[in-house]
Amino acid sequence: MLGVGFLYHGWPKVFSSVGHQRFAGMLGSLGVPAPEMTAWLVGSAEVVGGLALIAGAFVAVASAILIVDMLVAMFTVHAPHGFNFINITGMSKQGPVFGMPGAEVNLLYIAGLLTLVIAGTGAWSVDTLLEDRKRSAST
Repeated sequence: MLGVGFLYHGWPKVFSSVGHQRFAGMLGSLGVPAPEMTAWLVGSAEVVGGLALIAGAFVAVASAILIVDMLVAMFTVHAPHGFNFINITGMSKQGPVFGMPGAEVNLLYIAGLLTLVIAGTGAWSVDTLLEDRKRSAST
């Protein structure tokens, strides 16, 4: 599910010109240097990292990169808005008005990624398959 989440969020940053431009614009408004290039790097890390997690391939490396991604997002965008993912800033005739989410989901993603790094991949992962082949070849 972590892989699906990263793939879902990275996809428009890479494969939608509108999504990419909006993300690059947000990065620029935050003062991130080279926002256009950074948008490509972040989007690519999320797409490739998400696919790697889904396949169970290079999970430790992908997790480390995605943890950095989440830490940067948390400290630059979400933490200033508190902890709660749901941030109700007011009410309208249609119902609650939502503001920027806090750091809660970033921390949940980081916890999941750390779990993968510590516990390792499952029996059906590419990483396990490669380890088994390496062990077979050395015996």
